[in-house]
Amino acid sequence: MNPKIHRFILCKILGWHVSEDEIIAPSDRKAIFLFAPHTSIWDFVVGYFFFRSYGERLKVMIKKEAFKGPLGWLLRKLGAFPIDRANSQATMVHLIHSINESDKFYMVICPEGTRRPVKRWKTGYHTIARETGIPVYLAHADYRKKEVGYGKKVELTDNAREDTNRIQQLYKEMGLTAKHPKQFVTE
Repeated sequence: MNPKIHRFILCKILGWHVSEDEIIAPSDRKAIFLFAPHTSIWDFVVGYFFFRSYGERLKVMIKKEAFKGPLGWLLRKLGAFPIDRANSQATMVHLIHSINESDKFYMVICPEGTRRPVKRWKTGYHTIARETGIPVYLAHADYRKKEVGYGKKVELTDNAREDTNRIQQLYKEMGLTAKHPKQFVTE
């Protein structure tokens, strides 16, 4: 589907707009986009149309349990990558290998790891970024403003927990409103 059609669906049909702070699409051929808040399946819908409006195929990690039956086919077609939470190490190795072997690879990761409220965000994105050398950008959806976008590139250190805490703070400073506000915890 044409990127303009994705942008039309996002903006005209769903009623969202793209953040004025958004930077021009990254020149990086590989990148991870952290996406927050993540409190509803609608985050996937909004994020999908936003990122596809740039004409790029994206990967998104979703628990493997969601890949049953026709939904699994659809999720794969949309760029979803099944995550085996019981064997996360093997999944991580496979993902890192896929990134390293690809000429172009964009992935969206929700660091919260679930739609439920969590105080301690996951650090898997950090391992992926450090092992592959690809940059990390902050992406967001704000349901109060009906605004979606990305912009800030985050420099990572060797300390995954400290970097993740800093990223949570950056999201807190954005003042975002989640689809289900009580489920979005940034501290």
